[in-house]
Amino acid sequence: MLRRKPTRLELKLDDIEEFESVRKELEGRRKQRDEAEAAAGGEEAAALALGTEHKSREQLINERIGYKPQPKAGGRTAHFGTFEF
Repeated sequence: MLRRKPTRLELKLDDIEEFESVRKELEGRRKQRDEAEAAAGGEEAAALALGTEHKSREQLINERIGYKPQPKAGGRTAHFGTFEF
């Protein structure tokens, strides 16, 4: 197998400036998201503290992601037919 000489990478001032600007932008987004989550969390905590709505953790998660579970019809017999002992 033939090997080639290692390639030399040079970091230019423009590259550093671009990296810094992207990093600052991402940090700004992260701060905004954290503040929004903190505000939303504060509202949920306030609602729970007032006792207006008591929901389980699972219900809160399902509501947040938009999942509405439907109850299953029947019980064990629906899955296994008439094989009850």
